[in-house]
Amino acid sequence: MASQLFHLLEKWQENKDNYEWVLGVVYKTEGSSYRKTGAMMLFNSLGQQFGMLSGGCIEGDILIHAKACMSSNKPSLLTYDGSDEDDLSFQLGIGCGGKVHILLQAINQQNDYLSLLVVYQALAKRKSGTYFQEISASSTQAYFTEQTDATQTTPSVKPVLIEKNNQQWLSTPIKPVPHLLVIGGGVDARPVVDIASTLGWTVSLWDPRAANARKNYFTAADTILKGSVESVGEYARNNLVDAVILMSHSVSLDAACLSVLQQETISYMALLGPTHRKNQVLDVAKLKEEALTVTLSGPAGLDLGDEYPESIALSIISECQASLNKKTATSISGVLNKFMSC
Repeated sequence: MASQLFHLLEKWQENKDNYEWVLGVVYKTEGSSYRKTGAMMLFNSLGQQFGMLSGGCIEGDILIHAKACMSSNKPSLLTYDGSDEDDLSFQLGIGCGGKVHILLQAINQQNDYLSLLVVYQALAKRKSGTYFQEISASSTQAYFTEQTDATQTTPSVKPVLIEKNNQQWLSTPIKPVPHLLVIGGGVDARPVVDIASTLGWTVSLWDPRAANARKNYFTAADTILKGSVESVGEYARNNLVDAVILMSHSVSLDAACLSVLQQETISYMALLGPTHRKNQVLDVAKLKEEALTVTLSGPAGLDLGDEYPESIALSIISECQASLNKKTATSISGVLNKFMSC
């Protein structure tokens, strides 16, 4: 199951009053850790766990504390120190070697479900905002502020600890899962849709051709569209599409969609095929690349050195995710630079 907060809350809200629930969140880390500040996880009285707070090493122990939290209805503060030989996390063999601080809070009607229903409803409407949690072992407070038109960005890019009324709070930016629109429902679009869906993204697929975009081939797609080219632009606008991949293998279809979609607020736009095809698509669309309102990634994807459809899909989705997260998609360790210099 995807670890995106929206999908965790989706599982929770279906049975929020049928079982007892606890929210676990990493509120501080020191040194290296698998999950970072703001990571969330849900536990219920059936023993089910949704999400991760580590690489899977300490979740079993956290569940024990979560059950105690359900019984007492009181929050709990936990610390796992991977550098301390006497600490449980060290004995479990956690390789990161850092220290992780975790807050557990019961979720119930008495504490207004920690405002998680409000968070879920906002995410369902693709709204952003900030979630605030009091870091305390004696009281439980949490609330959510939705981003308004007057505030185009959330107060912080990353989760941070803040001081308020002499109390420590965790401020976590909340944003909806990426919405990807794939133009073209051919065979090579299948791994694109599958990988994006595995990441927990919302995936829409458009192809007006009868032989393409069949539901039995695209079971992971959330929506399959068959309308006109003009309806694609309207759909992207009304459903807040973040990214578009043009891969219909038809110059005319790609050009028509590019003309419509480049007018919308799209964060990532990719075009499958070599540079000369991109130029052909632009010519048919009567567009100049420098005049586009969104940067066009063409050829699409990262250079992974493989030509299979699955590898191409991986390269495009990787570039898309890096672009949405405003990252460079370079090797973290620099090992690729060393390899290329050999």
